[in-house]
Amino acid sequence: MKTIDSTLFHRILPPESSGGGPHPALIFLHGRGADEEDLLGLTSAFDERLFVISVRAPFAYEYGGYTWYDVGAIGEPDPVRFPESCSRLSQFIIDVKAHYPVQADKLFLFGFSMGCVMSFAQALSHPGSVRGVAANSGYVPEGPHLTFKWQELAGTSFHITHGIYDPVIPIAFARHTRSLFEHANAPFTYTEYPSEHYLAEECIGDTAAWLRDLIDSP
Repeated sequence: MKTIDSTLFHRILPPESSGGGPHPALIFLHGRGADEEDLLGLTSAFDERLFVISVRAPFAYEYGGYTWYDVGAIGEPDPVRFPESCSRLSQFIIDVKAHYPVQADKLFLFGFSMGCVMSFAQALSHPGSVRGVAANSGYVPEGPHLTFKWQELAGTSFHITHGIYDPVIPIAFARHTRSLFEHANAPFTYTEYPSEHYLAEECIGDTAAWLRDLIDSP
């Protein structure tokens, strides 16, 4: 299957044995300094019915790979690249639904680190655009760039994970994220793992189970 032209470069891995679709779909959003290949190795851990799409962030990173935005203080995406990436990601999701054989109501985001921040930005500002978010080792990007619709999220599930010993984005950011969701109208899970800034094996297993339950739900 040919990759569509869109706002973001990406790779696709259609399911091998589930017909012509439409399929539930998972979009990978990598962290700073990585690319669209970074998270593809996780595909085998997830439901074989998924149409997998792995996206490259739009800006080259000076130390190699790509980035979604520039970083000042942790928790504060820059005011130029961040809004542009958010806009491009929103349009990309529209394009995916229009041109790939995916189920619009079973579209999921899997974000790690900076990709997690982007996943939160998309789902919280565009309720209903995705069915669920696996949000790993990131934070909610609060600030003036986006308007989050916390009380319109009943149809979006969030699976929030973080390493207790994360030296890059400290666990305090995840715990603050949890407190935000405790006051929101959104179903969510929150789990801390005894790990640093990476995806622990237990985390991947828990995420796979969470995804499978949502795929099988009405």
